[in-house]
Amino acid sequence: MLVLTRKLGEGIIIGDDITIKIIEMKGGSVRIGIEAPRENKIYRQEVYEKICQENLEAANWNMDVLDSLSDNLQEKTRKK
Repeated sequence: MLVLTRKLGEGIIIGDDITIKIIEMKGGSVRIGIEAPRENKIYRQEVYEKICQENLEAANWNMDVLDSLSDNLQEKTRKK
């Protein structure tokens, strides 16, 4: 991990097209601004971790539940 000290108005450049700037510092918080191409997805860490967790849960379906749903769908299709 790279650890840097920055003052208000200073920034960090990542690669050729991402800039992070210190916008405001008050209390125990720091506001940052991020300039990046639109195709780069930027998430707060806690949001990204929640997305990853939900994706894992969605990928771990119980096969019995899927079989039951499939059977129910087939029955409804036959009745029509």
